[in-house]
Amino acid sequence: MTFDMTFEAIAHIESCYPERFGIPRQAGLVPSAPADIVFAATEFNKLAVRGLEQCSHLWVVFIFHDQPFKTAKPLVQPPRLGGRKTMGVYATRSPNRPNPIGLSVVELVGITTVKRTLRLRVRGGDFLDGTPVLDIKPYIPYADAIATATTWAAAAETRLPVRWSDSAIATLYHSYADESAQAAIQCLIAETIAQDPRPAHERGKDGNPGQEWNLQVQEFSVFWTVAQQQAIITRLVKKIKVKELGRSRQNPLG
Repeated sequence: MTFDMTFEAIAHIESCYPERFGIPRQAGLVPSAPADIVFAATEFNKLAVRGLEQCSHLWVVFIFHDQPFKTAKPLVQPPRLGGRKTMGVYATRSPNRPNPIGLSVVELVGITTVKRTLRLRVRGGDFLDGTPVLDIKPYIPYADAIATATTWAAAAETRLPVRWSDSAIATLYHSYADESAQAAIQCLIAETIAQDPRPAHERGKDGNPGQEWNLQVQEFSVFWTVAQQQAIITRLVKKIKVKELGRSRQNPLG
């Protein structure tokens, strides 16, 4: 039986990750990652979010909107398995799916109205900037948290220790006058690098001498190396003007 259905996005996401590389592989791996779920400030939407302020966490149903895949594959190679073993796509959370729909749990920080937008401030997501949102639902602990659940991916993610070069720290501190802003962006970058976003076949290994990786977090291009099983953030380059995400310019993560 086949059904043809058309959905319209109810909102979009403004995220701290403007590029795919570096986005956490799962929600919750970078707890400090900020994002806004942005609605038009219509009367319908204002009524539709009533009661959400009583919820600490939300399910976000979204579209993997900017992926390189042209056709879905029945077998994929999960990064958690080193990118070398195959599994059926329905046994994984790969974005390369027949219907490119994602599902993530995030922490709800607040609800605000900014100009003509209604914004749900969230943390801990795994969203690309501009992600279309199909639906949001409250996370209900007694129904959604299953202590006896099992899966092939049950082992916790390993984390790289992260060290900062003096140059990288200096760039960071010169970018924000506010100490809380400095601490917030430093935490965000460190958590992002600690999840080791390198390709699966390179994870768990030291890099070659002089080898650097680069990803974008907020307005910074972040360069790092991996040596002696730790990540060293070597330098930051300010690339683009930070998106306000409904925050003050002094503290874009606050």
